[in-house]
Amino acid sequence: MLPWFVRRTRLPLLSLRCVDCRSESATTGEGRFRVNANGNLLDVWLLVRCVSCDRTSKLTVHERAPVRSLDPAELHGYHVNDPDVVASRLLDPLLARRNRFSLDWTGAWRLDAPSTWLDEAWPVQVEVVFEDPVPVRPERLIAHGLGLSRNEVLRRVKCDVPLRRSTRTGFAFIVMAGD
Repeated sequence: MLPWFVRRTRLPLLSLRCVDCRSESATTGEGRFRVNANGNLLDVWLLVRCVSCDRTSKLTVHERAPVRSLDPAELHGYHVNDPDVVASRLLDPLLARRNRFSLDWTGAWRLDAPSTWLDEAWPVQVEVVFEDPVPVRPERLIAHGLGLSRNEVLRRVKCDVPLRRSTRTGFAFIVMAGD
């Protein structure tokens, strides 16, 4: 079984309308949090910038949360703008729903696949592992990885997941010999 890995190359853009210029893309840039204390309650925001006009906006991470309810390591990550905490918050579907944005993964991922697999005996079994929840259609991913047309992928590939529907989780497929 050959392993393929789908890896994030950068944080995805946010599909979020800017209130100034009406652009629909924003970025977290380096990733910064703003933490505001009010007595024993904390507000935590993730700061994002419009890609067109550079206006800064805030995404609510925690609102009026008691200090003791937060994990100390997570709180420290907010204070030091830890990139891993930024990525985990940005990829959190609850945060996206609460702040009404979606992620644009265009150009934010790559496929790491071995290039010398043609010496294998046919059929070839491949396992795809996603390190981040990148939404991608299996037929496009397989066509890119094998250098085949999408029609040929549909003809030669056997897979348990629907090839024309986006997936964010790992899957395996078998490539049958060509004509």
